[in-house]
Amino acid sequence: MGADGHLDAAFFLRRGASRVGADRVALLKAVAELGSISAAARRVGLSYKGAWDGVQALNNLFDAPLIEAQAGGKAGGTAVVTPRGLAVIEAFRKVEAELGETLSRLEARLERGGLGDVFWSLGMKTSARNALRGVVSRIEVGAVNSEVILQIAPGVEIVSVVTRQSVDELALAVGKPALALVKSSFVVLAKGEGLVTSARNQLPGRVLSREDGAVSSEVTLSLADGKTLTATITRESAEAMSLRVGEPALALVKASHVLLAVE
Repeated sequence: MGADGHLDAAFFLRRGASRVGADRVALLKAVAELGSISAAARRVGLSYKGAWDGVQALNNLFDAPLIEAQAGGKAGGTAVVTPRGLAVIEAFRKVEAELGETLSRLEARLERGGLGDVFWSLGMKTSARNALRGVVSRIEVGAVNSEVILQIAPGVEIVSVVTRQSVDELALAVGKPALALVKSSFVVLAKGEGLVTSARNQLPGRVLSREDGAVSSEVTLSLADGKTLTATITRESAEAMSLRVGEPALALVKASHVLLAVE
């Protein structure tokens, strides 16, 4: 439901739980037209960080990057919408045109029947900073819990431990798409090679961005194929590890801290 109480059209890509609304498509279109994330942010009324977060979310949710950007920060830099991104824009335009009339008729019928709130889940959002689309590559079934492995990019997997009941309820199976949800506070960063840790997920990457606050720092790592992972750590830790843009780092995530979702 929109803020004014009306149903909003949303585009659903039926390849997993990927969900893209008009705000993200507007950002995508602005980047395509202007060739710059900072310029696109100004056009759609976002901060540079808000636009950059949107770009990362789009690239994480789809099976191929929608936007390829070169560093330039708030002062500039170039960004190109890929053919995959242009296809998403065109698909949204066509679907939105037809959905507009359909939703208007549906809304009127729902309101007359007192069912205007039954579709609240269509606008579901998650507080998890990281939402990574993937495909189930393996499932290791245990007596109580199961280990589910998602491939989120070529050569990059993320492991989640969930109950066997959850595997059944979510109908998880090899080849099926799913979302891995990870709070940024659950991501531990490390530097160096040959580390031995109990964390099931050890994802190498390079620092893509770092935003410092008075106490905490938000550090985003570039993984592969346009995918990113964001961690919230203390500013003191970020300084001690010399986490600068371009520096290699390792993201550590316990399998029990990876939640799974499907559509």
